[in-house]
Amino acid sequence: MKVSDILKVKGNTLFTVTPDTPLSDAVLTMAEHDIGSLVVMEYGDLVGMLTFREIILTLRENNGSVGERIIRNVMDQHPLTCTPETDVNEVRRMMLEHHVRYLPVLDSKTLMGVISFYDVAKAVVEEQSFENRMLKAYIRDWPEEGEPQQLS
Repeated sequence: MKVSDILKVKGNTLFTVTPDTPLSDAVLTMAEHDIGSLVVMEYGDLVGMLTFREIILTLRENNGSVGERIIRNVMDQHPLTCTPETDVNEVRRMMLEHHVRYLPVLDSKTLMGVISFYDVAKAVVEEQSFENRMLKAYIRDWPEEGEPQQLS
């Protein structure tokens, strides 16, 4: 399974911000849409990622307030990315190895979407469930020993 397969199921909704967006606006957007990350774009290019991790670290540093900070000052400026052709097993390895929950998907320099650890886990479970159902159907149709087989 490829990342492009996950994106097809996930849909096209994508939330982006600029580096100069106030962090407080980003927090509101994330809360309103129940999302854990925002892609930071500037002049059409991916320049960073803002996730709840960066927000929590900012809150810790500022005694529970995001203050007047802008995203540029707290974002991950070098986010890990993947392509639509990246295999899901490679994405799982990357996410676990680098301890990231969100990966922007780039086709060349074009942002195609963001996949989360949840998206990957859901896709893997659905794929395994499908394979499991196919194997069970195959086994149910397996002829009993001594039962004559029909040739098609």
